[in-house]
Amino acid sequence: MARMTKADIIEAVYEKVGGFSKKEAAEIVETVFNTIKETLQQGEKIKISGFGNFVVREKNARIGRNPQTGEEITISARRVLTFKPSQVLKNALNGQPIQ
Repeated sequence: MARMTKADIIEAVYEKVGGFSKKEAAEIVETVFNTIKETLQQGEKIKISGFGNFVVREKNARIGRNPQTGEEITISARRVLTFKPSQVLKNALNGQPIQ
């Protein structure tokens, strides 16, 4: 299965947008990713119309079990990132026309 890397995204921006050097395209992509990362670190939501929502959720500490030994362990509190795709993205993934 193929995957897209940051370098592939930079190349796509460079080819599709035009008017930028490859270095400038890399700076744009880095700026977008850093903005997203900083926003999420602050606990804010990100909503990208036609794509989806990124939300940071707080998970409380809880008791879990080691599946190999059955021993109880404490799973620490943490923040998790969730993504909910928009209906437009869901439709595109399933080959349905964009409305």
